Amino acid sequence: MAEGEFPAGALMKGKRGLVMGVANKNSIAWGIARQLHAQGAELAFSYQDEALEKRVRPLVESLGGEPFMVTADVSNDASMDTCFETLKTKWGRLDFLVHAIAFAGKDELQGSFTHNTTREGFKRAMDISAFSFVDAARRASALMPSREEGGGAMVTLTYLGAERVVPNYNVMGVAKAALEASTRYIARDLGPAGIRVNAISAGPMRTLAMAGISGGRQLMKTGKDWSLLKEDTTMEGVAGAALYLLSDLGKSCTGEVLHVDAGFHVVGVPDAGDGEE
Repeated sequence: MAEGEFPAGALMKGKRGLVMGVANKNSIAWGIARQLHAQGAELAFSYQDEALEKRVRPLVESLGGEPFMVTADVSNDASMDTCFETLKTKWGRLDFLVHAIAFAGKDELQGSFTHNTTREGFKRAMDISAFSFVDAARRASALMPSREEGGGAMVTLTYLGAERVVPNYNVMGVAKAALEASTRYIARDLGPAGIRVNAISAGPMRTLAMAGISGGRQLMKTGKDWSLLKEDTTMEGVAGAALYLLSDLGKSCTGEVLHVDAGFHVVGVPDAGDGEE
Protein backbone atom coordinates (compact mmCIF):
# COMPACT_ATOMS: atom_id res chain seq x y z
CA MET A 1 0.00 0.00 0.00
CA ALA A 2 1.46 3.36 -1.03
CA GLU A 3 2.00 6.11 1.54
CA GLY A 4 -1.12 8.21 2.00
CA GLU A 5 -3.47 5.48 0.84
CA PHE A 6 -5.97 3.75 3.09
CA PRO A 7 -6.89 0.07 3.01
CA ALA A 8 -10.27 -0.68 1.46
CA GLY A 9 -12.77 -2.95 3.13
CA ALA A 10 -16.29 -3.18 4.47
CA LEU A 11 -15.93 -2.50 8.20
CA MET A 12 -18.16 0.59 7.91
CA LYS A 13 -20.48 -0.60 5.15
CA GLY A 14 -24.03 0.58 5.78
CA LYS A 15 -22.87 3.13 8.39
CA ARG A 16 -23.60 6.84 8.14
CA GLY A 17 -21.68 9.49 10.02
CA LEU A 18 -20.97 13.19 10.41
CA VAL A 19 -17.40 14.50 10.19
CA MET A 20 -16.87 17.89 11.82
CA GLY A 21 -13.64 19.84 11.49
CA VAL A 22 -12.13 19.29 8.03
CA ALA A 23 -10.15 22.43 7.12
CA ASN A 24 -7.87 21.22 4.31
CA LYS A 25 -6.23 18.11 2.89
CA ASN A 26 -3.82 17.91 5.84
CA SER A 27 -6.57 17.90 8.48
CA ILE A 28 -6.70 14.87 10.75
CA ALA A 29 -10.47 14.90 10.23
CA TRP A 30 -9.91 14.49 6.49
CA GLY A 31 -7.54 11.58 7.00
CA ILE A 32 -10.11 9.88 9.21
CA ALA A 33 -12.85 10.59 6.66
CA ARG A 34 -10.80 9.01 3.87
CA GLN A 35 -10.22 5.87 5.94
CA LEU A 36 -13.90 5.58 6.86
CA HIS A 37 -14.90 6.11 3.22
CA ALA A 38 -12.45 3.41 2.11
CA GLN A 39 -14.22 1.05 4.52
CA GLY A 40 -17.64 1.76 3.04
CA ALA A 41 -19.02 4.53 5.26
CA GLU A 42 -21.44 7.14 3.96
CA LEU A 43 -20.29 10.57 5.11
CA ALA A 44 -21.71 14.01 5.79
CA PHE A 45 -19.36 16.95 6.37
CA SER A 46 -19.99 20.12 8.33
CA TYR A 47 -18.30 23.47 7.66
CA GLN A 48 -18.40 26.76 9.52
CA ASP A 49 -18.73 29.32 6.73
CA GLU A 50 -18.45 29.94 2.99
CA ALA A 51 -14.68 30.34 3.10
CA LEU A 52 -14.26 26.88 4.59
CA GLU A 53 -16.83 25.41 2.25
CA LYS A 54 -14.72 26.50 -0.72
CA ARG A 55 -11.72 24.64 0.71
CA VAL A 56 -13.59 21.55 1.82
CA ARG A 57 -16.00 20.95 -1.08
CA PRO A 58 -13.32 19.87 -3.61
CA LEU A 59 -12.04 17.32 -1.07
CA VAL A 60 -15.50 15.91 -0.46
CA GLU A 61 -16.20 15.78 -4.20
CA SER A 62 -12.99 13.79 -4.70
CA LEU A 63 -14.59 10.90 -2.78
CA GLY A 64 -17.18 10.52 -5.52
CA GLY A 65 -20.94 10.42 -5.27
CA GLU A 66 -23.21 13.28 -4.27
CA PRO A 67 -21.50 15.47 -1.60
CA PHE A 68 -23.45 15.85 1.63
CA MET A 69 -22.30 19.09 3.25
CA VAL A 70 -24.04 21.16 5.88
CA THR A 71 -23.09 24.37 7.63
CA ALA A 72 -22.52 24.19 11.39
CA ASP A 73 -21.18 27.04 13.51
CA VAL A 74 -20.62 25.27 16.84
CA SER A 75 -20.84 28.55 18.74
CA ASN A 76 -24.36 29.20 17.43
CA ASP A 77 -27.32 27.15 18.66
CA ALA A 78 -29.52 28.02 15.70
CA SER A 79 -26.83 26.86 13.27
CA MET A 80 -26.44 23.57 15.15
CA ASP A 81 -30.21 23.13 15.19
CA THR A 82 -30.29 23.46 11.42
CA CYS A 83 -27.33 21.14 10.91
CA PHE A 84 -28.82 18.23 12.83
CA GLU A 85 -32.32 18.82 11.52
CA THR A 86 -30.87 18.51 8.00
CA LEU A 87 -29.18 15.24 8.97
CA LYS A 88 -32.42 13.94 10.44
CA THR A 89 -34.44 14.92 7.37
CA LYS A 90 -32.03 13.43 4.84
CA TRP A 91 -30.83 10.32 6.67
CA GLY A 92 -33.12 9.79 9.64
CA ARG A 93 -30.29 8.23 11.62
CA LEU A 94 -26.61 8.71 12.43
CA ASP A 95 -24.27 5.84 13.26
CA PHE A 96 -21.14 7.76 14.20
CA LEU A 97 -19.71 11.21 14.87
CA VAL A 98 -16.18 12.51 14.28
CA HIS A 99 -15.48 15.73 16.21
CA ALA A 100 -12.25 17.55 15.29
CA ILE A 101 -12.96 21.15 16.23
CA ALA A 102 -10.81 23.41 18.43
CA PHE A 103 -9.86 27.07 18.58
CA ALA A 104 -7.79 29.49 20.66
CA GLY A 105 -6.47 32.94 19.79
CA LYS A 106 -2.96 32.93 18.34
CA ASP A 107 -1.75 35.47 20.93
CA GLU A 108 -2.74 33.03 23.65
CA LEU A 109 -0.76 30.16 22.12
CA GLN A 110 2.63 31.62 22.95
CA GLY A 111 4.55 32.71 26.00
CA SER A 112 2.95 32.75 29.43
CA PHE A 113 -0.36 30.99 30.05
CA THR A 114 -0.90 33.04 33.20
CA HIS A 115 -0.27 36.43 31.61
CA ASN A 116 -1.51 35.90 28.06
CA THR A 117 -4.85 34.21 28.74
CA THR A 118 -7.80 36.61 28.70
CA ARG A 119 -11.25 35.99 30.13
CA GLU A 120 -12.85 36.11 26.70
CA GLY A 121 -10.11 33.97 25.19
CA PHE A 122 -10.53 31.35 27.89
CA LYS A 123 -14.31 31.22 27.45
CA ARG A 124 -14.02 31.01 23.65
CA ALA A 125 -11.44 28.21 23.76
CA MET A 126 -13.60 26.21 26.17
CA ASP A 127 -16.78 26.83 24.18
CA ILE A 128 -15.41 25.83 20.78
CA SER A 129 -12.88 23.19 21.84
CA ALA A 130 -14.77 21.40 24.64
CA PHE A 131 -18.45 22.35 24.89
CA SER A 132 -18.91 21.87 21.14
CA PHE A 133 -18.35 18.14 21.66
CA VAL A 134 -20.87 18.01 24.49
CA ASP A 135 -23.41 19.80 22.31
CA ALA A 136 -22.72 17.74 19.19
CA ALA A 137 -22.79 14.50 21.18
CA ARG A 138 -26.18 15.33 22.66
CA ARG A 139 -27.62 16.12 19.24
CA ALA A 140 -25.98 13.17 17.47
CA SER A 141 -27.04 10.66 20.11
CA ALA A 142 -30.70 11.52 19.48
CA LEU A 143 -30.26 10.24 15.91
CA MET A 144 -28.33 7.07 16.72
CA PRO A 145 -29.83 3.58 16.65
CA SER A 146 -30.92 1.90 19.88
CA ARG A 147 -28.67 -0.57 21.67
CA GLU A 148 -30.71 -3.40 20.15
CA GLU A 149 -30.13 -1.95 16.67
CA GLY A 150 -26.38 -1.62 17.16
CA GLY A 151 -25.99 1.70 18.98
CA GLY A 152 -23.44 4.24 17.79
CA ALA A 153 -19.94 5.61 18.27
CA MET A 154 -18.24 8.96 18.67
CA VAL A 155 -14.62 10.09 18.49
CA THR A 156 -13.04 13.43 19.34
CA LEU A 157 -9.43 14.62 19.00
CA THR A 158 -7.22 15.73 21.85
CA TYR A 159 -3.50 16.19 22.56
CA LEU A 160 -0.94 15.43 25.27
CA GLY A 161 -1.05 19.08 26.35
CA ALA A 162 -4.24 18.13 28.21
CA GLU A 163 -2.20 15.93 30.56
CA ARG A 164 1.20 17.62 30.70
CA VAL A 165 2.62 21.10 30.27
CA VAL A 166 3.60 21.74 26.65
CA PRO A 167 5.31 25.06 25.83
CA ASN A 168 2.93 27.57 24.20
CA TYR A 169 -0.05 25.17 24.19
CA ASN A 170 -1.42 27.15 27.14
CA VAL A 171 -5.21 27.68 27.16
CA MET A 172 -5.68 24.97 24.55
CA GLY A 173 -4.19 22.46 26.99
CA VAL A 174 -6.78 23.46 29.57
CA ALA A 175 -9.56 23.21 26.98
CA LYS A 176 -8.36 19.77 25.87
CA ALA A 177 -8.30 18.63 29.51
CA ALA A 178 -11.95 19.68 29.71
CA LEU A 179 -12.61 17.83 26.45
CA GLU A 180 -11.10 14.61 27.82
CA ALA A 181 -13.13 14.86 31.03
CA SER A 182 -16.24 15.56 28.95
CA THR A 183 -15.52 12.44 26.89
CA ARG A 184 -15.65 10.30 30.03
CA TYR A 185 -18.86 11.86 31.30
CA ILE A 186 -20.55 11.62 27.89
CA ALA A 187 -19.46 7.97 27.70
CA ARG A 188 -21.08 7.39 31.11
CA ASP A 189 -24.34 9.04 30.05
CA LEU A 190 -24.64 7.41 26.63
CA GLY A 191 -23.28 3.98 27.48
CA PRO A 192 -26.65 2.51 28.50
CA ALA A 193 -27.94 3.39 25.02
CA GLY A 194 -25.12 1.39 23.42
CA ILE A 195 -23.21 4.49 22.28
CA ARG A 196 -19.43 4.39 22.68
CA VAL A 197 -17.50 7.66 23.17
CA ASN A 198 -13.71 7.94 22.94
CA ALA A 199 -10.90 10.41 22.26
CA ILE A 200 -7.69 10.09 20.24
CA SER A 201 -4.61 11.88 21.53
CA ALA A 202 -2.53 12.27 18.38
CA GLY A 203 1.12 13.30 18.34
CA PRO A 204 2.24 16.50 16.59
CA MET A 205 1.32 16.54 12.90
CA ARG A 206 1.60 19.09 10.10
CA THR A 207 -1.86 20.61 10.39
CA LEU A 208 -3.29 24.13 10.58
CA ALA A 209 -3.75 23.63 14.30
CA MET A 210 -0.06 22.88 14.81
CA ALA A 211 0.96 25.81 12.60
CA GLY A 212 -0.99 28.14 14.91
CA ILE A 213 1.15 27.24 17.94
CA SER A 214 4.36 29.18 18.53
CA GLY A 215 7.21 26.66 18.29
CA GLY A 216 5.08 24.09 16.51
CA ARG A 217 7.98 23.02 14.30
CA GLN A 218 10.11 22.22 17.36
CA LEU A 219 7.22 20.19 18.80
CA MET A 220 7.25 18.13 15.61
CA LYS A 221 10.99 17.47 15.91
CA THR A 222 10.83 16.64 19.61
CA GLY A 223 7.88 14.34 19.04
CA LYS A 224 9.92 12.28 16.60
CA ASP A 225 13.27 12.34 18.43
CA TRP A 226 11.86 11.42 21.84
CA SER A 227 9.25 8.91 20.70
CA LEU A 228 9.80 5.22 21.30
CA LEU A 229 9.45 4.45 17.59
CA LYS A 230 11.67 7.39 16.54
CA GLU A 231 9.16 8.43 13.93
CA ASP A 232 6.53 11.07 13.25
CA THR A 233 2.90 10.39 14.04
CA THR A 234 1.30 9.33 10.76
CA MET A 235 -2.11 10.10 9.33
CA GLU A 236 -2.51 6.40 8.62
CA GLY A 237 -1.95 5.61 12.28
CA VAL A 238 -4.46 8.14 13.56
CA ALA A 239 -7.06 7.27 10.92
CA GLY A 240 -6.62 3.57 11.68
CA ALA A 241 -7.19 4.21 15.38
CA ALA A 242 -10.37 6.13 14.55
CA LEU A 243 -11.57 3.26 12.37
CA TYR A 244 -11.02 0.86 15.26
CA LEU A 245 -12.94 3.05 17.71
CA LEU A 246 -15.84 3.77 15.34
CA SER A 247 -16.24 0.25 13.93
CA ASP A 248 -17.30 -2.97 15.61
CA LEU A 249 -13.60 -3.72 16.19
CA GLY A 250 -13.77 -1.34 19.15
CA LYS A 251 -17.04 -2.76 20.45
CA SER A 252 -16.05 -2.91 24.14
CA CYS A 253 -14.04 0.34 24.22
CA THR A 254 -15.57 3.53 25.63
CA GLY A 255 -14.53 6.46 27.81
CA GLU A 256 -10.95 6.01 26.61
CA VAL A 257 -8.21 8.42 25.52
CA LEU A 258 -6.16 6.46 22.99
CA HIS A 259 -2.66 7.84 22.43
CA VAL A 260 -1.43 7.62 18.85
CA ASP A 261 1.96 9.33 19.03
CA ALA A 262 4.62 6.69 18.33
CA GLY A 263 4.97 6.14 22.08
CA PHE A 264 5.96 9.72 22.95
CA HIS A 265 3.48 9.99 25.83
CA VAL A 266 5.14 7.28 27.94
CA VAL A 267 8.60 8.92 27.94
CA GLY A 268 9.56 10.49 31.25
CA VAL A 269 13.17 11.41 30.43
CA PRO A 270 14.51 11.02 26.86
CA ASP A 271 17.52 8.83 26.25
CA ALA A 272 20.87 10.61 26.25
CA GLY A 273 21.58 11.86 22.75
CA ASP A 274 17.96 12.07 21.64
CA GLY A 275 17.51 15.09 19.41
CA GLU A 276 21.23 15.47 18.61
CA GLU A 277 22.31 15.63 14.99
